[in-house]
Amino acid sequence: MNEIHAHLASCAVEVVRVTRGINPEQLAGPSGCTGWTVRELANHVVLYTAHGLEHRALRTRLPDELVMRDFTAEADWPERYDAQLDRALAAWAKPEAWNGDIDLGGGSALPAGEIAAMLVAELALHGWDLARATGQDFTLPEDTGAYLLDVVERYAETYRAYEGFAAATPVGADAPAFTRALATSGRTP
Repeated sequence: MNEIHAHLASCAVEVVRVTRGINPEQLAGPSGCTGWTVRELANHVVLYTAHGLEHRALRTRLPDELVMRDFTAEADWPERYDAQLDRALAAWAKPEAWNGDIDLGGGSALPAGEIAAMLVAELALHGWDLARATGQDFTLPEDTGAYLLDVVERYAETYRAYEGFAAATPVGADAPAFTRALATSGRTP
């Protein structure tokens, strides 16, 4: 396993814990992500951090059926999410998943390692959003927080250009790396 895979796995464990802690009544509430309910955010997380994670490793397209699916309509969606994340992590555990570029469509591609790095950010940041919206904590190992901070700093301006991140929020330079990553991404830790 490589370092990025270890960070994906650390984030996955925490996001699964958070999804298992979401009460069905909370799904209709606000998520903290502009315009999204907890249900919409949870569906986004399941789609892109589990199914999308696996499809990126396999170099296959997400089927339209998955893109349109309300995963949270199934009572056991957290357990299904956990199982799908396990499949996705297994796909990234294969050495060939890290070779070459991954097609993003529209004629653009990025190295597999960079896609995996962005998926670490997707897991951690949206996992934190879900936790915060549902009154839960979200913690990561310090080394994963430091790795996340590096990824967020590298891609912050690109994400802001596409309105994926808000303007950075102030936080002390001595704050933990995960807190600084949240602030750099426009979240208020």
